[in-house]
Amino acid sequence: MDNRSPTFHLRLNHGKLIVMNTNLTFIYDGECPFCNHFAELLELKSKINKISILDGRKNPKIIKSLLEKGYDIDRGAILLKDDDIFHGAEAINKICNQINNPSGKLLKLLSNIFKSNKRTNLLFPFLVRARRLALIAKGVPTSLV
Repeated sequence: MDNRSPTFHLRLNHGKLIVMNTNLTFIYDGECPFCNHFAELLELKSKINKISILDGRKNPKIIKSLLEKGYDIDRGAILLKDDDIFHGAEAINKICNQINNPSGKLLKLLSNIFKSNKRTNLLFPFLVRARRLALIAKGVPTSLV
């Protein structure tokens, strides 16, 4: 999304996903308009210093490796933090809890909503359905793998 040198990187080693350093990587579906906009807001307005944002459609090896571990990006974004993998509602909740004093009003609203586990778990299934409908409307495959 931007030309900054990544402060964090992922590496596949014989099919295993290796997470380097102690930072965050947010993996999303770049064809989903909602996911894409959220990822842009994270990168530009979140003020999270050490975050790498990856479009899952442009990183199929990483997506396959995560799927083999049981993390299906078609069911929600994925957040890698240190050695931990968060998926779906939990990923959104964790990343929103990392956001402090964002520079954008929309991101501030979204982070305040999704900092609550209860609200995130309640709303997330609707977001997954909205993603699917948006992809169908665009004529884009709903599955990344």
